Amino acid sequence: MVWGPPPGKRGVFALGRLLAVGARALRVRRLGGDRAGEIRLTRFLRNDAVTTGEMATHAALGTSQRCQGRDVLVIQDTTVTRSEGGGGDYLHVVMALDAQDGSILGLVDGQFLQRASGRKAQRRALPVEEKESFRWLQGADQAASVCAGARRITVVSDREGDIYEAFALRPEGVELLVRAAQDRSLGDEGRLFATLDALPEAGRAQLDLPAQPGRRARTAQLAVRFAVLPLVKPDRGFGKGLPQAVELQCIDVREVEPPPGQVGVHWRLLTTHAVEDAAQAFAVIDLYRRRWAIEQLFRTLKTQGFDIEGLRIEDTAPRDKLIMATLIAAVVIQQMVHARDGGRGSTPSRSLLRQAPRKDRAPEEPPPEGVSRLRRMGLRQARRMDRLLRQARAHRHPAGLARNTIRKANPPNPRITTPCVNPVA
Repeated sequence: MVWGPPPGKRGVFALGRLLAVGARALRVRRLGGDRAGEIRLTRFLRNDAVTTGEMATHAALGTSQRCQGRDVLVIQDTTVTRSEGGGGDYLHVVMALDAQDGSILGLVDGQFLQRASGRKAQRRALPVEEKESFRWLQGADQAASVCAGARRITVVSDREGDIYEAFALRPEGVELLVRAAQDRSLGDEGRLFATLDALPEAGRAQLDLPAQPGRRARTAQLAVRFAVLPLVKPDRGFGKGLPQAVELQCIDVREVEPPPGQVGVHWRLLTTHAVEDAAQAFAVIDLYRRRWAIEQLFRTLKTQGFDIEGLRIEDTAPRDKLIMATLIAAVVIQQMVHARDGGRGSTPSRSLLRQAPRKDRAPEEPPPEGVSRLRRMGLRQARRMDRLLRQARAHRHPAGLARNTIRKANPPNPRITTPCVNPVA
């Protein structure tokens, strides 16, 4: 029997190297640092005892502890890791945020999907458990389990999460907030979109929209409408036990008189949160705006960070393991970015970006425990890490929808050519 370090130690080594080397064109040889490190990582990725599910579960244990007693937002979304015509490989990510300050609490779940082209016509006849869309229901169930100690749990999804079963079968103690994609039937009351359009305005607020390619920065005037409406079960095959209708709070927020040639802001949101006035409606809209955090995570994972789409590992199992390890590292990086920008509740990172003190300077205080742990895993003060942090830096949004006077942000890094993904667009 040949002795070797257990997979757990190799996993810590892999995460430490991802945080230390963090750069584009992710390669095992570069991560290893030398021949011994390359072999160590290769053995970890090809170890049958290591699974992506176990890696995600281990990461969720720490998230569960940080969710205790908090108001938690659980955001889920899917991103492509390898495109092949009409199909390819996808990664569904579920992450937790503090609803008060937006700090990232950690990973809740991550699962890989393989999508084949030409199956759209067959999906309607399948039960939800056999569809790819079942991942949205699983994400809510996982949120209820991992964040069980939270004061309140709100699961936020984009339009792909607009699934009747998701509302009908939502876990106990979990609120849902989804952007509507389907113009659903309301029974004798007509259709969802037309009914929302006919509602009277309940209030207005202003929102500062940042500049993006093809759009100048502007202040948008938003009008909100809301009502409790019964969404009728669609006329297709369903399992037994589902209600004939579910009553949800429906919110319509749209920009009033957008500039000529510009697409105005318009969201239709479905939620289980109670809304009694315009202030509560705008509070729910603010919760949905937090969804940009997962777009920033994908940006760090892909185009402006690790570039997982460029991986040159053909075997699916080791490739998925490296992507899962990279996802965990990207979450840590986003936590440090938020801490660097003054957020509360994330892993501190300021000491990582300071230069080493000179001999004539007073010694600095010992780094926080979170930073010490990262250093023990191999994280060190490196220009590559500093560059990755700068590239992953998020836009600073106002605290609320009401227009506030804020200090002008630092000028953007000229080396960053890809704009921040902002769901307000």
